Amino acid sequence: MREAPVGVFDSGVGGLTVLKALAAELPHEHFVYLGDTARLPYGTKSPETVARYALQAAEALSEYGVKCLVIACNTASSVGLPAIRAHIRGVPIIGVIEPGAEAACATSKSGHIAVIATEGTVRGGAYQEAILRLRGRARVIAQPTQLFVALAEEGLHQGPIADSIARHYLDPLFHASAGSRSSLDPSSTPDTLVLGCTHFPMLAGAIRAAIGPAIEIVDSAATTAKCVRETLERESLTRLGSPASDDPKAATRFLATDSVERFARIGSRFLERRIDPEEVELVDL
Repeated sequence: MREAPVGVFDSGVGGLTVLKALAAELPHEHFVYLGDTARLPYGTKSPETVARYALQAAEALSEYGVKCLVIACNTASSVGLPAIRAHIRGVPIIGVIEPGAEAACATSKSGHIAVIATEGTVRGGAYQEAILRLRGRARVIAQPTQLFVALAEEGLHQGPIADSIARHYLDPLFHASAGSRSSLDPSSTPDTLVLGCTHFPMLAGAIRAAIGPAIEIVDSAATTAKCVRETLERESLTRLGSPASDDPKAATRFLATDSVERFARIGSRFLERRIDPEEVELVDL
């Protein structure tokens, strides 16, 4: 079982930021990554639809004999995790919500936490519930920032367009106008920002420029990778042998449900290494 791969899925390429973090945290592991590119985005669909899609993706990955399943999509984690855990037994199943919420609660000094995510994740309230479950006196504000997804996928995550949209979304949260309660009471401004979508680490520079240096940023990709490592170690599932980085192409298998060329092109930016279309297998869910 140690030699089995770790399964990772997302609605598209955003989860590759989680895969990148996993590869850094677990250099010996092999991975199977599934991007449900035929049905993206999940963030604007109903909870029932997302849960159905997420379960289908999880079942497809289970056919590859994975030893651990990572839901590298905040929207799918927020509504699909219970259904997946009910139907797929015998392997750890880890979403991105709980690790991000735990890190936010541990990081925030004031307990005032902001979350940016897709419309579906914000509407579902999963981050808000998870944070308040861990830290009952926390104050949580969640803001949908749907355009960040398009910016990341179109390669516009740096530059004046990204900077302008980041300010549009984040100024009301962190730089309230004169006379507002935040100006009168700086402690009412969040001291921690959770990146509640796997696309958003791509815009880290624009986000940091918009909020300033004092705000802590929690990247759910990094926190999820740490959680997966701890889970594999606890379950004695950690792969032994040579680091997968010796041959990264052999260590990861890519699956997509549509347009392998687009997956390879955009995914190369997210993973920060070239993905050839020949590496991506077209599958049908």
